[in-house]
Amino acid sequence: MMSARHWIGFAFALMASAALAGSATAADTLKVRLDWTPWGNHAPFHFAAQKGLFKKYNLDVTIDDGNGSVATVQIVGNGEYDVGHASLAPMAIARSKGLPVKAIAGFVQKNDIGLLVPADAGIKSPADLKGKKIAFTAGSLEAPFIDRFLAAGKLTRNDVELLNVSAAAKAGTYMSGSADGALSSVPFFLPVVSAKRKSTSVNFADYGLQFPSFGLFATEKSIETKKDALRRFASVVAGCWAYILNGHMDEGAQAIIAARPQAKLDPAVLREQIENIKAFSKTKATENEPFGIQAASDWSSALEILAEGGLLDQKVTADAVFTNDLIDKKIVADLAAGKF
Repeated sequence: MMSARHWIGFAFALMASAALAGSATAADTLKVRLDWTPWGNHAPFHFAAQKGLFKKYNLDVTIDDGNGSVATVQIVGNGEYDVGHASLAPMAIARSKGLPVKAIAGFVQKNDIGLLVPADAGIKSPADLKGKKIAFTAGSLEAPFIDRFLAAGKLTRNDVELLNVSAAAKAGTYMSGSADGALSSVPFFLPVVSAKRKSTSVNFADYGLQFPSFGLFATEKSIETKKDALRRFASVVAGCWAYILNGHMDEGAQAIIAARPQAKLDPAVLREQIENIKAFSKTKATENEPFGIQAASDWSSALEILAEGGLLDQKVTADAVFTNDLIDKKIVADLAAGKF
């Protein structure tokens, strides 16, 4: 029979063994902040959660909605979240102001900003805007580039009427006919307004205003301390995006609805938003790369454009604002092929 001392020692050994086993298998926790309230851009996050893919890759993920990319960049940059999903141009701008953030995956790699116009208005380029009323939001990412966009059509602000409205009022202003066009995110805005005013878009990226849009980013500290977890997370989301955009848009839309039932979302609008995102997801430099991979050449030209717009406080280089080290190509390929 064991003595009391031996029993106590044996019990402590069992406890220590259990603790070590638990720490070895415990899922890595990540807090994620999205860019906005639920829309099509959130499909891969909710799809991954619904399919148990975060759990499969040993992740315990909390996903919170946001209230704008700029706010998400600031909140994540301040350390309140491990990783953020937002437009990456505001992230680069914040980096130039001293916030230690860096992109770890690019999902919407073409500039998604454009001018929404009625489909029957005959507006095909900036040159067709003379005398038109254009709604925009001061302080938004489109504002610093309006002059350059108009100049592509040999116009100036004096040739158009600019209506400064809040982001919340923009859709209503346009749909009511109070504006001939509205500047916004094309994938988000187009499906929302087309039900009441059939529309098309004139895209910034087609007129020399190209910079990356939505993707994942984190602080330098998070990248250093949670690198393995962030690699798995970014790769799972990238792989799910690739799967959804390869003909599984309805699955993506339904995943959003299931995750956010209180939002009473329209599946047709969500599906169209996802379809629209596909056209903005790759650039020439990334079209043959695994989903999520970014290009140094894209970022270099983007930083030049942002600097020309007066948005960078100090010069930053491409390697300071992005990394591809957190994309596991095998995970992306497996999930893109539906290997769940």
